[in-house]
Amino acid sequence: MEPTPLINPEQYDLAPLLAAQNRTIEWLNTDDGDPFSPPNVARRSILQAANIVPLRYRAATADHPEIRQWINTLTAEARATQKKRNSPVASVGHGPSLLLLGPVGVGKTYRSYGALREMAVTGVAARWTVVTAADLYAQLQPRYGVDSETEFQRYAKASVLLIDDLGAGGKLSEHTETVNFRLINYRYDHQLPTLITSNVLPKELGARMGDRVASRLVEMCDRINITGPDRRRGVAA
Repeated sequence: MEPTPLINPEQYDLAPLLAAQNRTIEWLNTDDGDPFSPPNVARRSILQAANIVPLRYRAATADHPEIRQWINTLTAEARATQKKRNSPVASVGHGPSLLLLGPVGVGKTYRSYGALREMAVTGVAARWTVVTAADLYAQLQPRYGVDSETEFQRYAKASVLLIDDLGAGGKLSEHTETVNFRLINYRYDHQLPTLITSNVLPKELGARMGDRVASRLVEMCDRINITGPDRRRGVAA
């Protein structure tokens, strides 16, 4: 593994992320020649995040204390595991999940990508897989030439999974209910960190996602209710 080149913080809008993690650009661009050092891991993670985060959210931040606490919990557990196993790099593997609930447009997706971006500057490696619920269901529909079970395993076993807009689309179908249960149950059993956004009201979780899924989400996730005006309408105005 080669060291990652130094980074221009302005190119990736890093200032608020570094400040939130009490890091500096000098720390980030420490060039010690060690590809496994936290600054080098952070630089590599920032470049990986830039390839995952959509253009609209390229400057997203996790501007909520409970989201930041989730990030800090996962990174602290990763560092503790690294020390215990004497691993060269601290990597997110197991830990709590997070459920962001709130109406359309209040910034759930924005803060989710902000969490992905902020975790990148910590110096702890996190291999994210990102999907919207609608795309997930479409990709797991049986179709010619595609092994849907292999596709399912890619999401089920992801180190850190972001599912955006779970529960959208109205009434459950047999397909969506099966996907919801199999995916959430696997990640619940294996304690794999999952960041989920949904505009479903807490009292409607069972009806919109299935009672078995709702029960597991309540146990495995810290829940944050996001409130506020519709940001998209505000931008349009």
